[in-house]
Amino acid sequence: MRVGLFITCLADTMFPAVGRATVSLLERLGHEVTFPADQTCCGQMHVNTGYQRQALPLVRHHTEVFADCDVVVAPSGSCVGCVRHQHRLVAERYGDRQLVAAATRSAERTYELSELLVDVLGVDDVGAYFPHRVTYHPTCHSLRLLRVGDKPLRLLRNVAGIDLVELPEAEECCGFGGTFAVKNADTSTAMLADKMRHVLDTGADVLTAGDSSCLMHVGGGLSRLRSGTRTLHLAEVLASTEDSPTPSAEPDVSLDCSGVSAAERQAQRGGTG
Repeated sequence: MRVGLFITCLADTMFPAVGRATVSLLERLGHEVTFPADQTCCGQMHVNTGYQRQALPLVRHHTEVFADCDVVVAPSGSCVGCVRHQHRLVAERYGDRQLVAAATRSAERTYELSELLVDVLGVDDVGAYFPHRVTYHPTCHSLRLLRVGDKPLRLLRNVAGIDLVELPEAEECCGFGGTFAVKNADTSTAMLADKMRHVLDTGADVLTAGDSSCLMHVGGGLSRLRSGTRTLHLAEVLASTEDSPTPSAEPDVSLDCSGVSAAERQAQRGGTG
C-alpha cells in the first residue's frame, strides 16, 4: 500500500523524530511511504481561530498534494481531525463543488496512526520492544473527534517488555488546546497541574500519546518539576525494537528565565498539530 505521510507543522519543525519513527514503523510492516515535499499547514490554526476563509488556499493545496496517495497518515489526532471534519466545511462555505468533492475524498482516506494500523492494515502487534513503565494519555481530538477508542492501547499492550499502567482520569484534557493555553493561561496551567499529578501517580518512566502538541505541553511541565518522567510519541514507542536504541526524551525543553520552555514558546506561534 502506498501511504502518504502528512507530517504536520509541529512535527516537521520541532519533532522530526516522530515522522522518522512513523516511516520506520510502516516500512517495517512492508508498506511504501511517500513524503510529498510540497505539503504545508492543513489550516487547522486558521479555522480554530476564526479565519476560515483564509484557510481555503491551504485546504485546496492539501487536497492536491495528497491526491495520488492510496491513504494518508499523520501522527497527530488534531490535524487528522482538521482534514476529516473541517476541510469539507471550509470548502462548502468558501470553495466550489470540485473542492468539496476533493475534500471529501481526502477525508475518507486520511487516518491517525493507530487508526491506520488497526482499522486499515489490520495490525495490533507491530513487533515493538520497549522495556519501560509507560502510561498513555488519550488526547482530546483523537478521543472525542476521531473516536479512536482503545486502538492505541491495543497496540501498546502488544509491545514486548512494556509495563503499561493505567493513567488516572485519563480522559481529562491536559490544558493545551493550541491558543487556548495562551489565551486562558491560568485555566490551562490548572488543567496541566492535574494531568501531571495523575501522570506522576502512575510512577511511569514515559508518558505517551498520539499528539506531539499535548506531549510538548505536559512534557514542559514535567521538565520544570525535574520529575524524570519523559514524553514520547506513540509512533516512537511502536517503532522501537530490540535492535534499535531506545528513543531519547522529547527535544528542546530548556527553560528561559521566565520558566517557559523553548518548545512552549514556539507553540504560542501556531496551532495544535
